Amino acid sequence: MKRNIATKCIHLEKERTCEHTGAISFPIYQTATFAHKEVGESTGYDYTRLQNPTREHLEEVVAALEKGVDALAFSSGMAAISTLMELFNPTDHIIIDEDLYGGSVRLFEHICKKNGILFTRVNCSEESIEPYVMDNTKAVFLETPTNPMMNVSDIVKISKITKKYNILLIIDNTFLSPYFQNPLQLGADVVVHSGTKYLGGHNDTLAGFLVTSHQWIGEKLRFIAKTTGAALAPFDCWLILRGIKTLAVRMEKAQENAIALANWFSTQKQVTNVIYPGLQTHKGYEIMKKQSRGFGAMITIEVKTREIAHFILKNVKLIQFAESLGGVETLITYPITQTHADVSKEELEQRGITDKILRISVGIEAVEDLIFELENVLGQCNV
Repeated sequence: MKRNIATKCIHLEKERTCEHTGAISFPIYQTATFAHKEVGESTGYDYTRLQNPTREHLEEVVAALEKGVDALAFSSGMAAISTLMELFNPTDHIIIDEDLYGGSVRLFEHICKKNGILFTRVNCSEESIEPYVMDNTKAVFLETPTNPMMNVSDIVKISKITKKYNILLIIDNTFLSPYFQNPLQLGADVVVHSGTKYLGGHNDTLAGFLVTSHQWIGEKLRFIAKTTGAALAPFDCWLILRGIKTLAVRMEKAQENAIALANWFSTQKQVTNVIYPGLQTHKGYEIMKKQSRGFGAMITIEVKTREIAHFILKNVKLIQFAESLGGVETLITYPITQTHADVSKEELEQRGITDKILRISVGIEAVEDLIFELENVLGQCNV
């Protein structure tokens, strides 16, 4: 019987347990190095930068959830993307989505360009990438939904073009997690995750993942990872393993809350726009229904004025004004000064990221408590 993804979050198809103890929680192998009996005789482990049993187990779990042939765990999402960029050479060209997490933009603009990689920005949710493909194009990199404007791209449609030109399709799947979306099954070659977010789920550690459907890509990435040394430490691997066990229930509850909040925001006079792909008014709603099993728990709203945005950020208490997303707590973020602070003013304006935009990562609290607080805050908002 084929296991449901909710079960896969807790049990691998082939369980890897500690047979001699029967430990249910996979052990933390908190060691830097491993001893050998003699020359040529190894346990299969040499040095934790190269391999570690706790990290291997986590990588097997994430690969299974994303239905990939290999997964690699890194010290952060940006460490994962930085490693991925080492696949490319000077003068290689990559098509990237116009709306990306600010940290990715910063990496591409200030590190990758310095190293000779060329980029073209395209609104992948509305434009075809095909006119932008050149002889030196090696990859397409996008998020769907995007951060923070929640644009949705058709992965299958784009993958047909990338396969036609033999270029890689890379999807950052952080917002939906493997519970709601599996880009590799839709034609992507590599999936990126900030494991800090939904996979960890508790805002208590940093992690990043690369998952691929190609063995040769996995082998190249493993060589780069062991050389550059950005692998995830054993204890952090264990924290992510623990978080993944509740991924299914957290995603379902957070999405349930997000749908309720999105509908509630739509009735508020101070809110001029609610951007959530689970609303039928969202341009990507039908695509999401086709390529995903859910809509996620990220909402972006636009309020009438900058002053209203600042008043909300100052006065929320249960909902916390903080960067990041994907934890059990509801967080509200101000992209223009936080996640996208290093993006140029021109780019921000082009993408619609203004001082009136707020991004909300909906948690798993009782939704009536979230609405009660927001009602009180907006009710006091006379600015």
